Amino acid sequence: MLLGFKTELKLNNCQRTALARHAGVARHAWNWGLGLTKQILDHNRDNPSEKIKFPTAIDLHKWLVALVKPEYPWYYEVSKCAPQYALRQLREAWRRAFKKVSKPPRFKKKGRADSFTLDGSIKLDHFGIRVPVIGWLKTHERLPVGAVPKSVTISRTADRWFISFKIETEPVNLEKSYPVVGVDLGIKSLAVLSTGEVFEGAKSYRKYEKQLSRLQWLNRKKQRGSANWKKAQVKIARLHRKIANIRKDTLHKITTYLAKNHGRIGIEDLNVSGMMANHKLAKAIGDMGFYEFRRQLEYKCELYGSTLVVVDQWYPSTKTCSRCHTKKDSMALSQRVFRCDNCGLEIDSRPECIH
Repeated sequence: MLLGFKTELKLNNCQRTALARHAGVARHAWNWGLGLTKQILDHNRDNPSEKIKFPTAIDLHKWLVALVKPEYPWYYEVSKCAPQYALRQLREAWRRAFKKVSKPPRFKKKGRADSFTLDGSIKLDHFGIRVPVIGWLKTHERLPVGAVPKSVTISRTADRWFISFKIETEPVNLEKSYPVVGVDLGIKSLAVLSTGEVFEGAKSYRKYEKQLSRLQWLNRKKQRGSANWKKAQVKIARLHRKIANIRKDTLHKITTYLAKNHGRIGIEDLNVSGMMANHKLAKAIGDMGFYEFRRQLEYKCELYGSTLVVVDQWYPSTKTCSRCHTKKDSMALSQRVFRCDNCGLEIDSRPECIH
């Protein structure tokens, strides 16, 4: 199976400049391709009898070489892979939009989610990686030297650069402590197991919400594009990165524990996008990271030899007694304790309250 690996780069000023140039070229190619494809879609909508075939990624790259590169010579200062992969990703984004899987692609802005992809002669060392055109890049942690990736993606978060790639690995079958476990996700506690264990969520956004609001309030009247405005933007981005890292760390620890120690894991098929439509609960749900919890659990179960069972979201597990299987007619959202009228079973989200 393919497993992703991501680590931070240790760069000097020249390397930071080179990475920023590659990201800028990839962003320019994306925006140019997006503008062109939108013009084609508008033309096809206004002129149904004179429809133009929607271009492929190869068509977009041919037009880019013929029309854009002669006008902008700084395209030749970076690797040719950066604009190529940007156009491939743009075509994939349109494909997903046509299938109603995601929203249409949008124009990219400088300094926001800067990234680019490279392939070619890539070589891994213990604490370094060699990529085309840029050369050797040092990393803060040891790299897996066993396999050589076909491509790498370099991205920037706040003022730090990261490199990510996929490597092939074999699944590991570990001895499980529990054969079966059920996991109930919630906003009070992130995960409550059928064994009685309770895992609290990080709630990192709630913890740093006032600090983030303060930084944004101080930045409200700074001149856009000035030095002080850029410094404030970096501080805000750093805090956002810290909030996301705390959430990711908590989710990784819980999902790794579940996949390593349980043979069969049952979770509910939650409609997270529908739950986020509730403005009263959207902030708390987003702070927990339900979607990321399931995504990590899916690939970790495959990695550690566990089985993930996704239960239908309409199955009344909350209203059904786990002992006698008696179902209640209704149960309010504020009701945190389940009491069975048939056998007297009481279950709370805390393990010491299970009787």
